[in-house]
Amino acid sequence: MNTTLDALLAEQACRDLVLAAADAVDGRDFLAFADLFEVRGVLVRPDGTELVGRPAIVAAYAARDPERLTRHLVSNLRVRLDLALGTALATCTVLLWSGRHSDAATQRGRPADPQQQVGEFRDLLVKTSEGWRIRRREAGFTLFRS
Repeated sequence: MNTTLDALLAEQACRDLVLAAADAVDGRDFLAFADLFEVRGVLVRPDGTELVGRPAIVAAYAARDPERLTRHLVSNLRVRLDLALGTALATCTVLLWSGRHSDAATQRGRPADPQQQVGEFRDLLVKTSEGWRIRRREAGFTLFRS
C-alpha cells in the first residue's frame, strides 16, 4: 500500500475507535469499552480522577447507577496521525444527554434530564497488535445547561 492509503485507513480506524468508545458506554458494555484501551491505558475523568488499566475502567463504569441512560453525541472529530510513530492525537466535541431507563418510553423516547453538558475527549491513540487503542483519554466538560 502507499503511504496515503495507509494514512487514510489509519485515520478512519482512529475515528471508528473514538465512536466505538461512545457507543460502548451508551450501551453499558463496559468490558468492550475497556478493551478499546491499551491494557494499562489511562482514562482521566472530568473530575481529574485517573483510571489506570482495563480492570479499573470496567470497575468504575460498572459502579455507575444502572438506571442512568446516556447518549454521547460526538462531533468535530479530528485525527492528527504520525504513521512513523504509530500514534495519533484525536480530539472531539461531545454533547452528553442523559436520562433514566426506568422512565416510560414513548414514541418520542424517554424524557431527558434537564442538565445538558458539552465537553471534549482528547485521546492519545496507539497502533498495537490488537489494532488501534486508546493509550490516554482526557475527558472534560466545557459548558452545561440545567
